[in-house]
Amino acid sequence: MQTTLTRVFVQSVCWLLLLFALPTLAQQQAKEKELAELKQQIQLTEQQVKQQQKQLEKSEQKLQQSDKALAEAALATRKTEQEKQALVIREQQLLAQQTELEQTLQQQQAMLASQLKSAYSLGQHDYSKMLLNQQDAAKLERVLSYYQYFNRARLAQLAALNKTINQLQLVLTELTDKQQQLATALQTLQQQQQQLAQAKGEQQLAVKRLQDTLKQQGRQLDYLRQNETSMQATLEKLRKLAQKAKELAGLNKQKGKLTWPLNGSLLQRFGENREGGVSSRGILIQGSEGEAIKAVADGQVIYADWLKGYGWVIVLDHGAGFMSLYGHNQSLLKQPGARINAGETIALAGMSGGQASAGLYFEIRNKGEAVNPLQWLAQTKR
Repeated sequence: MQTTLTRVFVQSVCWLLLLFALPTLAQQQAKEKELAELKQQIQLTEQQVKQQQKQLEKSEQKLQQSDKALAEAALATRKTEQEKQALVIREQQLLAQQTELEQTLQQQQAMLASQLKSAYSLGQHDYSKMLLNQQDAAKLERVLSYYQYFNRARLAQLAALNKTINQLQLVLTELTDKQQQLATALQTLQQQQQQLAQAKGEQQLAVKRLQDTLKQQGRQLDYLRQNETSMQATLEKLRKLAQKAKELAGLNKQKGKLTWPLNGSLLQRFGENREGGVSSRGILIQGSEGEAIKAVADGQVIYADWLKGYGWVIVLDHGAGFMSLYGHNQSLLKQPGARINAGETIALAGMSGGQASAGLYFEIRNKGEAVNPLQWLAQTKR
C-alpha cells in the first residue's frame, strides 16, 4: 500500500514538474523562433545596405565620370577658343601687312614710272651721235653719268618692287592658310560646344541620380560626414607633405588683403550649416560656368584632382603652414608642382562633385585648421 502511494506520489510530482516545464519550453521555442526571424531580418537588412551602398557607389562613379567628361570638353573648348583668337589676331596682322605692302607697291610703281619718264626725256638726246661726235666732252661725260644713275635707280626700284611682290604673295598665301585654319577651328568649336552641352546634361542627370539615391536611403548626413572626413584626411596628408619653399612666406602679412578667387555673391558663409547639418569650413561663392578662378596669393600647387563631395579640387601651398582650397571647379588648369602667382587663373568655375549650381567652394587652412576666409580676403572684390 505504501509502495503504491509512493508510486502515485512520484507520478503526481512528475506530472506537476511537466506542467511547470511546458510553459518554459514553449517560451524557449518562441524565443528561438524570434531569434531566427531577427537573424533573418538582420541578413535581409545587411543585403539591403550592401545593395544601397552599391547603388550609391554607382551614382558616385557616374558623377565622377560625368564631371571628367565635362572637364575634358570644357578644356578642349577653351583651347580651341584660344587658338581661334590667336588666328583672328594673326589674320588682322596679315591684313594690315597686306594693305601696307600694297601701298608700298603702288609707291614703287609710281617711282618707277617717274624714272622711266625721266629716262625717256634723257633719251631725246641722240646717244650714238654724241658718242661719235666728241666735240663737247664735258656734256658727254655728264650725260653718261645721268644714264648710269638712272640705270642703277631703275635696277634698285625693280629689285625692291620684286621683293615687295614676293612678300605680298607670301602674306596672301599665309592669310589664305590662316583663314582655312580659322574655318576649321570654328567648325571644331561648334562640335565641342555640342559635346560640352551634352556633358553638362549628363552631369546634371548624375547629380540628380546621386541626390535621389541619398534621399531614398536617408543618408544625406552620413554622406556629408564621410565627405568631410575624406577632405580632412586629404588635407592633413597634404599638410605633412607640403613643400616649405623659403620664398613662400605664408599669408600672415596679407590678412584682409587677399585677392578674391571669384567675383560673386556669397551663397554660404563660414560656419553656417550645410545641407544635412554639417558646419561649413569654407565659403561658397556664386559664379558662372567656365568663369576664371584666381589664386588668392603666390603659391605652389600641391593637389589637383577629383575629390568626393567637392568635385575637381585644387590646393595651393602658400608656405608657413597656410593652404588655400578651391572646389566644385568645372576643370583644372594647373598641375601639382606648378608655381602660381597671385591673381593667376588656376581653374574654371563649375558645379562638379554634386553641386546644384555653378560656383566655388573656397577654404583657407592654417596649420591644418580651417579659418574664416572672409577675415583674410580684401573687403572689396577685384
